[in-house]
Amino acid sequence: MKSREKNNQSSRRTFIKTAGTTIVASTIVPRYILGGPNYTPPSDKLNIAIVGAGGQGMTNLKAILNNDDVQIVAIADTALEADYSRSYHKVLGGRKPGYEVITDYYKKKAKTKDYPECKVYVDFRDLLDKEQHIDAVCVSTPDHTHYIIGKAVLEHGKHIYLEKPLCRTIYETRKLTELARQAGVVTQMGTQGHAGEGIRLTVEWLRAGAIGPVREIHSWSDGASRVGAFDGPPKEKPPIPEGLDWNLWLGPAKYRPYHPDYTPSSWRTWWDFGTGKMPDMGLHHMDPAFWALDLGYPEWTQSRAAWGDKDKRPFAAMHYFKFPAQGDRPEVYLTFYSGLMPPRPEELEVGRDFTGYGNGILFIGDKGKMMCDGWGGAPRLIPESRMKDYERPPKTIKRVNGGHHRDWIDAIKEGRQAGSHFDYAGPFTEAILMGIVALRTEERLYWDGPNMKATNFADAEQYIIPEYYNGWKL
Repeated sequence: MKSREKNNQSSRRTFIKTAGTTIVASTIVPRYILGGPNYTPPSDKLNIAIVGAGGQGMTNLKAILNNDDVQIVAIADTALEADYSRSYHKVLGGRKPGYEVITDYYKKKAKTKDYPECKVYVDFRDLLDKEQHIDAVCVSTPDHTHYIIGKAVLEHGKHIYLEKPLCRTIYETRKLTELARQAGVVTQMGTQGHAGEGIRLTVEWLRAGAIGPVREIHSWSDGASRVGAFDGPPKEKPPIPEGLDWNLWLGPAKYRPYHPDYTPSSWRTWWDFGTGKMPDMGLHHMDPAFWALDLGYPEWTQSRAAWGDKDKRPFAAMHYFKFPAQGDRPEVYLTFYSGLMPPRPEELEVGRDFTGYGNGILFIGDKGKMMCDGWGGAPRLIPESRMKDYERPPKTIKRVNGGHHRDWIDAIKEGRQAGSHFDYAGPFTEAILMGIVALRTEERLYWDGPNMKATNFADAEQYIIPEYYNGWKL
């Protein structure tokens, strides 16, 4: 603990010097001046903390900022600054840029300058220990730290928004789901399309029998991964960037020297830190299928890949799942194409786009086919003549006003669960991660989902239950 405090103080001195800003050392109680038609009293504001201000972390931070009834009061990140220009986020992340975005926003938006100063931390544990007044935490860190941070947030009794995948492994996901249920807090996994109109229409249409019983699903995220070939871990040992707590960034992963191939932008490539493309993108694109058809755990999974380096995700892969029949629903075969595309449906007219901007899902039923763009995009029956003639069913699912982050905020205020709550997101994540276990074992695995076992291949357990290092414990 002394080491944590020493590192935290040193990093904070560096940040203060760099940012040219004074961080208030003591806890500040919000003091507002009443006034203005859109004023929200302090008692109605949620105090939210941000853990992880990288690429997606900055996206989540800005989305939460844009709500007048919340206040971001603290931020933690292992990096002072990090360049995410190599990722699709194209931002500068880290605790210093995150603090500056928060501070600049409130200076411009506040009715008065008398607003609470945002506290800055390196270690999420220090934030949780010292900022007892927070109501909720948004976590956007690499996959390998989701469990340790999520567990700490839940043990402090705070509501949580946690980026997908819920955790890096099946066992961690199950444990975190159980902890959330015991904590009785409001949870949300960061599958942003789950709050949209498109996914609701898809679920309503499928449940209304738009294409009859669904027996086959194809989902995809094209673009092969740039992962390098047969090169193993980097041999060079460059200096750790100033302001980065490398040991804390590693968390429970096995120790290795710092290298920019791991952070900030490329961690998802490595199995020790990430889960590859399918849990990253598939949890977005297959969400309509799991919601509408209540797929549950697969009976078996199998994967085939174009490998480069086995320490990293493959260049491209195909993942196959068989889900058993349930109630009136027949058995379902699902294929996910990672870096590839499925065959073009013969019903799709020449010239019509099938890619969904490179991401999407296709449902094949006894009475037709339906496709949707990725991230829960709007459904389209094919061919177009079927779409024009289709009589839409009633809208039976409650709509979200304001997006995925707003759904989480409203759920906290209304005392209900958010749409992608952990009791939904947990089993969904487990099913997708089963495909990664099959990929890494290169076996068809028959699953006992409730007991987290591959019944035909005991060696799969090494990819189901992780080994923790550096003093961290499950």
